[in-house]
Amino acid sequence: MSEEERQEKQKRIKKEYNRIKKVYKDMPPDVKTTVDSLIHRAAFMRVSLEDMEADIDERGFVEFFSQSEKTEPYERERPVARLYNTLNKNYQSIMKQLSDLVPKPKIEPPTKEDELMGFLQKPAGKVTGHG
Repeated sequence: MSEEERQEKQKRIKKEYNRIKKVYKDMPPDVKTTVDSLIHRAAFMRVSLEDMEADIDERGFVEFFSQSEKTEPYERERPVARLYNTLNKNYQSIMKQLSDLVPKPKIEPPTKEDELMGFLQKPAGKVTGHG
């Protein structure tokens, strides 16, 4: 990888890091440290996965391989495809961890006024008679 490509990848990672970080801006300081580390890993993994996807799109998941010139080539999974699958699994795991840390909105219990308004707004039901 050239220096220019490396710098471009770093820019993409930083952009992804900032995108994810916005979701966690209101976290308590003690949790932010843990979250920040996970966000860095997730950003790196996402950009790396995108690069691997481009390679796989161009070259495919499999390749012909031969141990030597004397043996017949056979089709095998490309190493980048195996790495992609492993990295994708780990990325999904980190994103799940991050998702679990998103603060849940506090739901206030309904007040008596809310219950009354809910009752009054219900459509009138049919009255069934006997007979």
